[in-house]
Amino acid sequence: MSAEDRRAMIVHAVLPLLVEHGTTVTSSQIARAAGIGEGTVFRAFKDKDELFDACTAEALKPDRVLDAIAEIPLDRPLEDRLVDAAGTLGAHLERMGALMGALRASGRLEPRGSGRRAPWKGGRRESMAAIREALAELFAPDADRLRLPPEQLAALFLALLFGGRRMASDDSPTTRQVVDFFLHGAVEAG
Repeated sequence: MSAEDRRAMIVHAVLPLLVEHGTTVTSSQIARAAGIGEGTVFRAFKDKDELFDACTAEALKPDRVLDAIAEIPLDRPLEDRLVDAAGTLGAHLERMGALMGALRASGRLEPRGSGRRAPWKGGRRESMAAIREALAELFAPDADRLRLPPEQLAALFLALLFGGRRMASDDSPTTRQVVDFFLHGAVEAG
């Protein structure tokens, strides 16, 4: 196994531990989860800080969500495609939120606006642009019957999905209701 593959394997094994334990996760727990010796962990990463930074960077990458969206069959009805995409995006946001919450609770991340730089590189803008592009592809087969271009609809769909997450409550609409509202509006056809 290459050094890069080993690092990736360790990161994927540690992500659930970080969500569960935050930065109090022990070297022993890390090694057990990865199925390797503790020394191997620290040959791959100089210390736990470097490992936690790699975990954060991995969690923020949109690769998994982009792959999942790309697998949605374009011959399915638009509504079904959007429900699947919304579910995928929701799961991605929940994973990211759980990790960030655990890291923040452990004191690893400071609240927004504190001036401390996040420990990962990369662009939130680039990530969101890639997600918007992937969603636009889901709209493309129906472009001839859409009121706006697929790219604009993808941006609006994301705004509706992400805005609703902040205000989630017990009586929040289901994903299918959000998609139905997005596609058909609030006023009955008549």
